[in-house]
Amino acid sequence: MHLVRTVVVTRAFAPEPAAAAWRQAALARALAGAGHAVEVLTSRLPAGVADRAASPAEGDPAVRVRRWPVLRDATGNVRGYVQYASFDLPAALRLAARVLGPRGARPDVVVVEPPPTTGLVVRLVCGLRRVPYAYYAADLLSLAAAEAGLPGPALRLLTALEAWVLRGAARVMTVDEGYAERVRALGVPPERVVVVGTGVDTDQLRPPAPGDDVGDDAGDDDPPAFVYAGTMSEVQGAGVLVDALARVLPEHPGSRAVFYGGGVQAAALAERARDLAPGLIAFPGLVAPSVIARATATARAGLASQRPDTAYAFAFLVKPLAATACGAPVVYAGAGPFAQLVGEHRLGWAVPWDVDAVAAALREALERPAPTAQERARLVAWTREHHSLRSVARRAAAAVETAAAHRSSR
Repeated sequence: MHLVRTVVVTRAFAPEPAAAAWRQAALARALAGAGHAVEVLTSRLPAGVADRAASPAEGDPAVRVRRWPVLRDATGNVRGYVQYASFDLPAALRLAARVLGPRGARPDVVVVEPPPTTGLVVRLVCGLRRVPYAYYAADLLSLAAAEAGLPGPALRLLTALEAWVLRGAARVMTVDEGYAERVRALGVPPERVVVVGTGVDTDQLRPPAPGDDVGDDAGDDDPPAFVYAGTMSEVQGAGVLVDALARVLPEHPGSRAVFYGGGVQAAALAERARDLAPGLIAFPGLVAPSVIARATATARAGLASQRPDTAYAFAFLVKPLAATACGAPVVYAGAGPFAQLVGEHRLGWAVPWDVDAVAAALREALERPAPTAQERARLVAWTREHHSLRSVARRAAAAVETAAAHRSSR
């Protein structure tokens, strides 16, 4: 295929510690690897991340990353309508300068990540020159808003906006069939919906190799027994993990747990852990992937949860893959299709979203022999084969190429 000039519009881009950031970085690398030119319009990195090494995509001469200041919430995320606007309004001007620029420099396709307010900007600006765009629907904000109890009229308006943005896309990429069904239900023609899958960056999340330089990010010399890595929000319901850990860890002297990441519930969970199990459950916040990988590679298990009573109960949760990618089995509590995979592929423990059930799994993880090197290697190999972000990015890149061809077919 000929050179495709692609502009990616995304609030987060690696090395920011967010799933969307690494997903888009992997896509940018895949497009560049296929011989295309990629420009990323994104936000300035949050405090504490800006001084770390650049993302792998930024080291590729075919990928140009353009960052702009943005407002962040108290947890460091671009989350909330004021924060969205602080990104969307400058992004509109930045994208318009490219879409309305010289013909030979205009993008052939634009890729946009949620929220739909950013999608609105992209649809309006791309419409000025009939530039096609691809929407990476790894999340649906209307589902999140319904879960948060947004009032009916506001929810209907948001859903209508999201549907309008999705229907205008030449391709809508989704992470699993559950999301694809909901995208089609919003009126997107089925032939435009592509399931690209989901995964983790196994280049970053992997067992440390001999000679790896972990530098100042080496982490704690006392390795934790359990590791949680990712966002802590209402959907995850990680409080069930904290409550179960508070029962089990005191029974096993020397055992402790670490929760890496942020989210709207992180502070409350940290306070709960201090009250229930002082000194046994740490919340270091956002850290480099190397820290997570080093801790998880020797852990008895990774931790993940998903509430069964939310609008996201259908979704495929990525967090458990951060554990298996580093060679740790996972204690998975709750709903979603990952629970079935745990049993089918011997990935650890899949239990109900219940404190007693989680505590029983934690006890078993601590009382049975630690995973052998062969067992850990099998988990790593399974993750790389089935849920590597590289393979997901290749499928997404193919969808973007198809979206670019949509322009010439009009």
